[in-house]
Amino acid sequence: MAIALRRRGPSKFEQAADGSMTLIEHVRELRNRLFWASLGIIAGLIVGFIVSRQVFELLSVPYCDLPSSWVTNGEGQRQCTFLTLGATDQLVLRLKVALWVGLIVGAPVWLYQLWAFIAPGLHRHERKWAYIFVAIAAPLFAGGAILAYFVIGHSLAFIMEAGVLGSPTQLEVTSYTGFVTNMILIFGAAFEFPLILLMLNFTGVVTAKRLLSWWRIVVFLSFAFAAIATPDPGPFGMTLLALCMTLLYFVAVGVAALNDRRKGRGKEIYGDLDDDEVSSLEEERVPVGVSDRVDAPAPVEAPEPVAKPLPLESRFDDMT
Repeated sequence: MAIALRRRGPSKFEQAADGSMTLIEHVRELRNRLFWASLGIIAGLIVGFIVSRQVFELLSVPYCDLPSSWVTNGEGQRQCTFLTLGATDQLVLRLKVALWVGLIVGAPVWLYQLWAFIAPGLHRHERKWAYIFVAIAAPLFAGGAILAYFVIGHSLAFIMEAGVLGSPTQLEVTSYTGFVTNMILIFGAAFEFPLILLMLNFTGVVTAKRLLSWWRIVVFLSFAFAAIATPDPGPFGMTLLALCMTLLYFVAVGVAALNDRRKGRGKEIYGDLDDDEVSSLEEERVPVGVSDRVDAPAPVEAPEPVAKPLPLESRFDDMT
C-alpha cells in the first residue's frame, strides 16, 4: 500500500522572509513571540526570587568590606547592617533584585524571540554580522560589569573618608543597591562603545583613518561622559571608565584598519602619481567613416474632424 507523504509547507521564517505573510499574521506572530518571551522572564523571575538573598549578599560585599559598615548587635556579635527607612523597602528591594536576575536568566528566551521576529527582515550577510556583534557585545558588557564591581569598593572608601561626617557607620539599603546597579549598567553600556565604531566601519560609513583623526574628540567625550554619567563623584571610577573607553576606542580603530586593509579601502587608483604628471593612457585613433543616411521625416496626417455632439435632450434616457 502506497503511503502518501504530506508535503510540508513553508515555515513561519520563510513566509516572513519572502513577504508572503499578511499584516494579521505578523501581528499574530508578534503576540506569540511576546507570550513566550513573557514566560521566559516569569521563569527567570521565579529563579531570581529564590536566589535574591544570595545575589544581594554578593552586591553588598564592597560595602561590608569597609570597617565602618560593621556594628555590634545586642548579643555582642559584629555584623554588617544597612539602614531601612520604609516598612516595605526590603520586600520591594528583593523584588527588584529578582527582576534583574530574571531578565538575565531569561535572556536566552526573550532574546531568541526578539531575534526570531526581526531576523526575516534582514539579508543573509546582515544576519551573519548580527551574530558576530551579539557574540562580542555580551563579553564586553560582562567585562564592564565586573570592572564596575571592583571599582565600587574603592569608590565607597573614598566617599566615606572624603565626606563631611568622616566615616558614617551605615548606608540606606535601597540607595546603596541603586548606586551599585547604576555603576554596573553604566560600565557595561560604556564598554559597547567600540561596537558602534566597528559597525560604522564594517558598513563602509567611515574608514579607520577617519576614525583615528577623531582621537582628540573621542578622548574628551570619554572623560565628559564618565564625569556626567558615573554616579561615583570620586575621581577613581570616572578616570578608570574614561581610560577604558579610550583604550577600547584605539582597539576598535586597529580592528577597523585591518578590515580596511582586507577590503582595500583607502587606496586611490592614482595615489602614487604626482599631481603634475601626465597620464600614461595611450592615444587610440579610430578612423571616422561616412555616417548613415538620414531619411526625411514622414508627413503627419491631418486629424479627423470631431463629430458634432448630440443635443442635451438626446444624450440621456428617462432614467438618467
